[in-house]
Amino acid sequence: MASDTIDYEIFGDDMQIVEIELDPGEGVRAEAGTMMYMEAGINMQTGTDGGMFKGFKRMVTGESFFITNFTYQGSGKGHVAFGAPYPGKVIPIDLSTFNGEFICQKDSFLCAAQGVEIEVAFTKKLGAGLFGGEGFILQRLTGDGLAFTHAGGTVIEKRLQPGEKLRVDTGCIVGMSRAVDYDIEMIGGFKNAMFGGEGLFVATLTGPGTVYLQSLPFSRLADRIHATARYGRNKGESKGVAGIGGDILGNILSGDR
Repeated sequence: MASDTIDYEIFGDDMQIVEIELDPGEGVRAEAGTMMYMEAGINMQTGTDGGMFKGFKRMVTGESFFITNFTYQGSGKGHVAFGAPYPGKVIPIDLSTFNGEFICQKDSFLCAAQGVEIEVAFTKKLGAGLFGGEGFILQRLTGDGLAFTHAGGTVIEKRLQPGEKLRVDTGCIVGMSRAVDYDIEMIGGFKNAMFGGEGLFVATLTGPGTVYLQSLPFSRLADRIHATARYGRNKGESKGVAGIGGDILGNILSGDR
């Protein structure tokens, strides 16, 4: 099935949205809950889009069981916009330039032209599956149209030449073209592994192909928020104990007077 040809514009800097422009009859599909606004004439239809099996496959990759299709049924141009769920960038992927297939981290899909499919992609090597951070399961976007993924922080595009290798923190990979070879390498040295703060493994990406990297994986952001919240809670508890002690002491002193 040929994908719809859509136009788009990306707004914002650190919290980006993508606005899709549709001609009559054109459509876009999106992860449930990502729609920001839509103009009159756009029909929204939520479903499994292919049966329960496809819904379960999307769930395995970290997406919703349901997917929402937006079809423009008015005249002239219609617009619908989608927002990323956390600070970062929206990345447009023209699948026709990647031979109709692009591999990306699970839970990164935002929206795509009608006709683009979201499928399960399994890592080819056992080590990459066990220690690669994203597990055995990645997302495969297939079709010949535009797809949009989101990533945390700043996004960098690397174009690897044949045989060129790049070692990357496992959580910083957003996606890659199919030709890129993905594997896992253990960090050498006891002190590096224990105190370097980068974990025991790094990903090795070997060209040829295109790779997108993110500076702030959501898992890293969540860990920092959790650590800060825990510190604040413990600090608040300490203040509470001190406050109680001060009240007791104050009552004793005022009683003595």
